[in-house]
Amino acid sequence: MSSPLRIATVNVNGVRAAYRKGMGDWLDSAGVDILALQEVRASTDDLVGLLGDGWDVLHDAATAKGRAGVALASRNKASIHRVELGDVEFDSAGRWLEADFAVGDDVVTVVSTYVHSGEVDTPKQVEKYKFLDAMSARLPELEKHSRYSLVVGDLNVGHTTLDIKNWKGNVKRAGFLPVERAYFDRFVGPAGETVECQDGTKGTGLGWVDVGRRFVGEVPGPYTWWSNMGKAFDNDSGWRIDYHLASPELAAKVVDYRVDRYPSYDTRWSDHAPVVVDYALDAGRIGG
Repeated sequence: MSSPLRIATVNVNGVRAAYRKGMGDWLDSAGVDILALQEVRASTDDLVGLLGDGWDVLHDAATAKGRAGVALASRNKASIHRVELGDVEFDSAGRWLEADFAVGDDVVTVVSTYVHSGEVDTPKQVEKYKFLDAMSARLPELEKHSRYSLVVGDLNVGHTTLDIKNWKGNVKRAGFLPVERAYFDRFVGPAGETVECQDGTKGTGLGWVDVGRRFVGEVPGPYTWWSNMGKAFDNDSGWRIDYHLASPELAAKVVDYRVDRYPSYDTRWSDHAPVVVDYALDAGRIGG
């Protein structure tokens, strides 16, 4: 009997710390086939040792040691992977990792990405826009490469007012700036059509699908990140900034979506929660 392909993404906020706090228990019970990680902040050897037997691990570390880092772990080896994004002068190390996985007769391309958090009126925000520009150029190429393409990870932007509990207090902060949200208007706008963006501009839709929003509908959240300040987690005063962005053909295969929110503040092993999606592709046929 076939089982759906289960793909999970989570910003671990340092994988060694996450494992000390209980990430391994979650992974043992989650039934994940492909796991995308962000903010690994460890060596490849560390990551392989923590995940243990049965996982094939791809890891792209950041240029600065101990920062960022993205990874893809799977139950079967990827056929090929790529880490370059944008111009050669643009440093995307530790923030963009693509891999192709054979699933029966199909190829599923998965990207683990960690978009810059940004900071208004600083070089950090400039770098964030450079990254989002490069991502905008890459998305159409990905869909041409594989009809089943998926970009997952911590994208560090809440797209609409439904994605942030306290959106009114964050309209001038990085992560909810109208210019940032306009990128997402274009990402998920109808392919080839003119899109009215939240910053007052117009753009061309790329036709990708925000799996979480499509699955849960026009409701608040479900949030995926909570500040460590105050009672944000206890009050569910969070942000939905961790995504599955799927090509239309892959989005049509979604059969389940969930955010594995922790039972309580003291059981958290990251400030982000895993986002887990089942796709109606036979997981038993990964690798052949």
